[in-house]
Amino acid sequence: MTSPIRVLVADDHPTYLRALEVMLRGDAGIDVVGRAHDGPEAVRLALELQPDVILMDVNMPAMSGIEATGLLVEAAPHIAIVVLTMFDDDDVVANALRAGAHGFVLKGARQQDIRRAILAAHEGDSIVSGGIARRLARLVADPAPLAAAGTPPPNPFPTLTDRELDVLRELARGANNATIARTLFLSEKTVRNYVSMVLVKLGVTSRTAAALAARDAGL
Repeated sequence: MTSPIRVLVADDHPTYLRALEVMLRGDAGIDVVGRAHDGPEAVRLALELQPDVILMDVNMPAMSGIEATGLLVEAAPHIAIVVLTMFDDDDVVANALRAGAHGFVLKGARQQDIRRAILAAHEGDSIVSGGIARRLARLVADPAPLAAAGTPPPNPFPTLTDRELDVLRELARGANNATIARTLFLSEKTVRNYVSMVLVKLGVTSRTAAALAARDAGL
């Protein structure tokens, strides 16, 4: 029997947090292991409880969801983070991408859309809400909002972190997840998460397309 996906939910609005928790608890494939009311609590509980997926609100007191995401991507890259936001503006998408979020879901999304995002993140894939997807496509085509003004990009893919670039190089060599994990001294689950983010940031839907993009760029 497959174990349920362990999910931590983080949001500073008690009513929405409770509604989200009740909704997820009605799904036998999901186990809500904790809830956080601000960024610092989200980081603390994530490191303590080690969930599979975090649903992370963007705007929270003390520390934003984007700041918390950045800290957790560094401290626990095996945990997949899906950002919850009421806004689909370029700054939110760009900053969440830069922090290392694995997916984006608007707060008005239906139950099945949130569930699908959780399942995708757990499997190392990504789902982006429709409105956000359109903005993401524009950001991928024009990555300027992700780079510091006046600073030349350090690589052909300025939206990628150094570790994501390492993974992309391995994809360009045709390596599978197990080989990438051995080469980069990572777990296979962590590799799946990195591959997922590489695909999202490059705006492609397959490992082959990512590998071709890397080779075209000279990696």
